[in-house]
Amino acid sequence: MNNTFINMASIGDFETLNASIPATKVEITVSFCVLYTQGMGNKEWREFGRTEVIDNTLNPDFVRKFILDYFFEEHHEKDFSFFIAVDFVVLIEMYVCLLSLCLKGKKKWFCFKTLQDFLGQAHFTLGEVVGSLGSHMHCKLTMCDLFTPVLCCAYRGIQGKKCGTIIVKAEELNNCRVMMMQFCGNKLDKKDFFGKSDPFLVFYRSNEDSTFTICHKTEVVKNTLNPVWQAFKIPVRALCNGDYDRTIKVEVYDWDRDGSHDFIGEFSTSYRELSRGQSQFNVYEVINPKKKGKKKKYLNSGTVRQLGVYVWWGELINESSLQFCLRRTQINFTVAIDFTASNGNPAQPTSLHYMSPYHLNAYAMALKAVGGIIQDYDSDKMFPALGFGAKLPPDGRISHEFALNGNPQNPYCAGIEGVMEAYYQSLKSVQLYGPTNFSPIVNHVARYAASVKDGSQYFVLLIITDGVISDMAQTKESIVNASCLPMSIIIVGVGPAEFDAMVELDGDEVRISSRGRYAERDIVQFVPFRDYIDRTGNHVLSMARLAKDVLAEIPNQFLSYMKTRGIKPSPAPPPYTPPGQPLQTQI
Repeated sequence: MNNTFINMASIGDFETLNASIPATKVEITVSFCVLYTQGMGNKEWREFGRTEVIDNTLNPDFVRKFILDYFFEEHHEKDFSFFIAVDFVVLIEMYVCLLSLCLKGKKKWFCFKTLQDFLGQAHFTLGEVVGSLGSHMHCKLTMCDLFTPVLCCAYRGIQGKKCGTIIVKAEELNNCRVMMMQFCGNKLDKKDFFGKSDPFLVFYRSNEDSTFTICHKTEVVKNTLNPVWQAFKIPVRALCNGDYDRTIKVEVYDWDRDGSHDFIGEFSTSYRELSRGQSQFNVYEVINPKKKGKKKKYLNSGTVRQLGVYVWWGELINESSLQFCLRRTQINFTVAIDFTASNGNPAQPTSLHYMSPYHLNAYAMALKAVGGIIQDYDSDKMFPALGFGAKLPPDGRISHEFALNGNPQNPYCAGIEGVMEAYYQSLKSVQLYGPTNFSPIVNHVARYAASVKDGSQYFVLLIITDGVISDMAQTKESIVNASCLPMSIIIVGVGPAEFDAMVELDGDEVRISSRGRYAERDIVQFVPFRDYIDRTGNHVLSMARLAKDVLAEIPNQFLSYMKTRGIKPSPAPPPYTPPGQPLQTQI
């Protein structure tokens, strides 16, 4: 599954360029953005790509999109870094010089050090973007030295200084057609005092929240009112994302060297209209709304005509459950931890609950691995965390459904770190006991899921346990009852015990049944943690492998519920718009 990343930015104040560069040579400044990704199971950051460079603006709107493979069950670390470069022509020349220096053994970053200023960086996961409101995420740019070993630049930023904001959007790609088009202009408005105009086109795709996203810019044709632009190729999904009647807005500008391009006018079309090719219907009047409002006899600012079109097919990309996430189905995550005596005394190193000062125990690793991914799709990051199979203070009553934070009226914990803290505190206050009953926990989540069946919410229950279920018949009945609800159950087995009963609950081979009634859907996924332990002792890799397998079935389970209920993705809500001036398109 692929996603398009659209990034814009509002860049804050940056400090004066290095004094070693003569001020008289600094005619313009240009900004660009670099995307880094982190591989599964390691902390190594690698450059994924760079945007184009935009002249003389603090509000760049980048054309270049980053297309990434997206998997619900994997943790996708991303980081955007912004730079200011001085005199781009010199930068290219110095880069050539840099290559020759490298051949002589010089350090790679030396030449760049005087040519680029670091503006700031934003760190996030792909899941956070998909799970954010309307899949629009506003990230503050910050100054830090996370990439000091990676980047070839000088860090001259001041800690705490305003660095601006980057806006990141995600959209699933679900159309594989590619279109080649060519346009020409006729009698466009004259904008240059000593010449005619230097026109270029900017294409925008309309989003489902009524905003527009830039998707293509043509080249600039110098000193003419009748330009003929070169033919260009663009994926259809970039123009309309499969909606052939979605509005495509085209703006016409006169290019200026300082980046303050003059607006000539605009027109609208659609993929369906463009696909007809050259015809009388594809001659568009270029309208400048301000001129039209001021001049009664205003007709247009020229026309743009489509000269030709060619469309062909690429590889088909299918829609999936991501469309629901993009349109704001809320994922609710609940944790349930086994506190039965079979885990061993938490004070002893042999216990599965032992809190080592040097590494996480199996429960904590499973919790962090799975919860670390699920939490990206929960907007408030508040998770109910429950325990079962323990004696509670002060009276020693046995509970199979108690709040880890000690507050039964409000069992919510702030993020996975909050759940981890509540788990560690519970180990100090409760007495491990038994038996291992799952049904109270399953019924607890099912009650909430039963109250919201319209597709706006989906519930995921993570149960981490070490042993054989004591209430197998009741648990099977609870799962069968829950199979018609918007929920999934993940069971992670820790320790050396046999987990035959868990395989039965999983239902991959034989659908689980109770009292002659079969489950409507397969909603359980079981994995033994020991199968994912890295032999070299790499706990990060172990956790990544576990999360990948244990969450792999969730999207299909989620989608099966939506399909059986005939639920379609709801329209995306409008994104939050920060106060201030609207972003201006620059080339």
